[in-house]
Amino acid sequence: MSKAFVVGEKPLIQGFKGVGFEIVHADSAETVLTALNRLARDPETSLVLVTESAAAENPEAIRQFRESSQAILTTIPTHLGSSHLGFKEMRKMVERSIGVDMLGKE
Repeated sequence: MSKAFVVGEKPLIQGFKGVGFEIVHADSAETVLTALNRLARDPETSLVLVTESAAAENPEAIRQFRESSQAILTTIPTHLGSSHLGFKEMRKMVERSIGVDMLGKE
C-alpha cells in the first residue's frame, strides 16, 4: 500500500494528519536527513511533502532522497510564504532533461 508523508516542523505539519498523511517531525538539518533516509528505504513511500523551511535546513538531504528513491518529493510553503523552492527545482529538472528553460523566469 502506498503511503504519503509530510516532513517538517511539528506546528506546521500537524494538520496533514487529518487528511491521511503520516507526519514526520524534523526541525534541524540532522533530523531532516534522518527522516528522509528512513523514508527513502521504505518501499511503500510514494509521496513526500517537505516544508520549505525544513528543506532549506538540509538541501543535500533532498538531493540524496531524489537520487535514491522513486517516490515523489516536493516542497510546500509555510505560513511565512513561499521561496518558490519547488518551482526552482522543477525548472532545473526540466532544463536538464530537455536542454531548454521552458518555464522561463519566476
